[in-house]
Amino acid sequence: MRFYSSLLLLIFFSTGIAFAQKKSTAKTFPPKAIFISELMAKMTLEEKIGQLNLPTSGDITTGQSSSTDVGKKIKDGKVGGLFNIKSREKIREVQRIAVEESRLKIPLIFGMDVIHGYKSTFPIPLGLSCTWDLKLIERSAQIAAQEASADGINWTFSPMVDISRDPRWGRVSEGSGEDPYLGSKIAAAMVRGYQGTDLSKNNTILSCVKHFALYGAPEAGREYNTVDMSRIKMYNDYFPPYKAAVEAGAGSVMASFNEIDGIPASANKWLLTDVLRKQWGFKGFVVTDYTAISEMSEHGIGDLQTVTALALKAGVQMDMVSEGFLSTLKKSLEEGKVTMDEINAATKLILDTKYDLGLFEDPYRYCDTKRAATEIYSKANREEARNIATESIVLLKNSQQVLPLKKSGTIALIGPLADAKENMAGTWSVATVQENSISLLAGMKDAVGTSAIIIYAKGSNLDDDATLEERATMFGKSLHRDNRTKQELLAEALKVANQSDVIVAALGESAEFSGECSSRSNLEIPQTQKELLQALLKTGKPVVLVLFDGRPLVLNQENETVSSILNVWFAGSEAGYAISDVLFGAVNPSGKLTMTFPRSVGQVPIYYSAKNTGRPLGNKEGVFEKFKSNYIDMRNEPLFPFGYGLSYTKFEYSNLKISNNKISTNQTLTVSVDVTNTGNFDGKEIVQLYTKDIVGSVTRPIKELKGFQKIDLKKGEKQTVVFELSAQDLKFYNSELQFVAEPGDFEVFVGTNSDTTLKAKFELVN
Repeated sequence: MRFYSSLLLLIFFSTGIAFAQKKSTAKTFPPKAIFISELMAKMTLEEKIGQLNLPTSGDITTGQSSSTDVGKKIKDGKVGGLFNIKSREKIREVQRIAVEESRLKIPLIFGMDVIHGYKSTFPIPLGLSCTWDLKLIERSAQIAAQEASADGINWTFSPMVDISRDPRWGRVSEGSGEDPYLGSKIAAAMVRGYQGTDLSKNNTILSCVKHFALYGAPEAGREYNTVDMSRIKMYNDYFPPYKAAVEAGAGSVMASFNEIDGIPASANKWLLTDVLRKQWGFKGFVVTDYTAISEMSEHGIGDLQTVTALALKAGVQMDMVSEGFLSTLKKSLEEGKVTMDEINAATKLILDTKYDLGLFEDPYRYCDTKRAATEIYSKANREEARNIATESIVLLKNSQQVLPLKKSGTIALIGPLADAKENMAGTWSVATVQENSISLLAGMKDAVGTSAIIIYAKGSNLDDDATLEERATMFGKSLHRDNRTKQELLAEALKVANQSDVIVAALGESAEFSGECSSRSNLEIPQTQKELLQALLKTGKPVVLVLFDGRPLVLNQENETVSSILNVWFAGSEAGYAISDVLFGAVNPSGKLTMTFPRSVGQVPIYYSAKNTGRPLGNKEGVFEKFKSNYIDMRNEPLFPFGYGLSYTKFEYSNLKISNNKISTNQTLTVSVDVTNTGNFDGKEIVQLYTKDIVGSVTRPIKELKGFQKIDLKKGEKQTVVFELSAQDLKFYNSELQFVAEPGDFEVFVGTNSDTTLKAKFELVN
């Protein structure tokens, strides 16, 4: 419901703009083109530049807003929006300053990093992607928009759609993995979820696709580092998710920190104008990342005035925090370094967006107290978060069928992540009330009730290095470091373990061990936790490893010694309940990896859709061959491939069929396969289809994902799964960057992960 004040009716006769906080119909409120044109005609240069300025809210609190530096700038028309401010009361007060105390009464937009939920928090995006369920992913964004908009937010800096093949980079936790096809589908789903079909509705929010572009491929996996790649790789592997998000209607795009072809993204006209607007038809506005304009001086391309002018001319419309636009554009205009047309074009895009959000019609439409009371962190939203979390969990190993656990006897829960509710929501959970999150200990106790006994010991700290642990538990996500000696912690753990029938070891990363500026050079579980796990195994009790992580880890030792590994990522505010649902079999795990798990950090970057060399290893994995493309000290293949994930039941694939051995460019190929649940549990399976272009004008990947379906089978049930392929699905960018489908032979593969060998062959003809 919209909020309309009966006490306030403002009419701006001086500007010719009739503005009312009452509900205006489409017939009475001026059309956008006329409204924005008349408004801009009344704006001073300073007010136009002010719309391009996006400061952080700082220490603004209700009742103090007008006395802050930001408050004064808002009064003076020097602010277009704010971010990092939450709660409808604070936002309403700041908006009041904009629409009552500034000369032209232009409302602000309010942004926040609503990345994987608001207060009802979903799994980290990498975990969400492992559901392979586009409807659930879209629904998670829809709930996030509902909750954030009820608390005053109308703009989110999400989705992050950067493709990454390097798990050393901490922000893989915030993306959807290594594959451009799946990444594109998820990007579009997230945009639809946030924005809906009508941005002016008060339960939708503006999405911001980030980070444009190539941010997920930094050298050495180090945050903010240089990115360098060919354009053919950009177009085929890294651009598709951005393009898909734009085509889904994303209203804003965030430029990345890295450079492209030697030019930082925020000053790269080829990227922001030629590709984004001219090639893809983007109509929204571009915002920089935090202080990205001023940071370009560190790249070595000029002082603040110079880089600010470059950013405007390249296609940036909003400056986050640097205030380069605010402080230098007027001078650059006077010196002929930018034009009035460029400033006007940028200002118009910001105002257009505010109009689309309905803010001119009702600047307080996102500050409805009644909505906030019923729509934020509701029981229904938490239930959906719990359900979605169960779908994200990936069973990596269950060799002795220890899982699902029985709700009987005594279960030992041991590890630094076992009772760590502040970490359950994962990185970039800025609105989550951490103390309300459900720890694994709380979830397991709730699941078993009086049917079993849960006994707990911490066992070890996250890491022996207290300084490293502090870095990895920032933003109120402490693991409450235990100051007992390592030996004392281990002795307590073994005492608890020896009293149990089965051990659940809750190990891995903490929430901020991954995320922005959390690059790692070592991808293994911290050594002190590895030692704890080995000690627990020596008890002879069955051990289930519940692995918390925000990235693929190196798990060679764990995979060799532990019978069951359940990868739970960071599953959100309802994590403890969701993990317990899977541990005890209320939910059969069905998640599949969207990033390859390496055997060693030395394999990185590693991904399934690599290209062959002229000396491929062939089909002798694990066997060293001199003068072939292999490592001298280890196997080539990953520990767990893309698309991998087990179930408590088993699925058998058979009877792969294609409708024709040849198709023309205007025909469709039907591919079918029978999938049978041959195990003892009902379960879900993600059926994956890959293709291989055998001969191309440029070298082509070994395999490429081109389709997937998530099916639900009762035990003993068989289903025929049908896919359709067209020439459009076989297109790629050639050496001239033309998007083409080349005639020739193709192979199609269908199976349970990217290592599938069930295949057929067909030909595409003109």
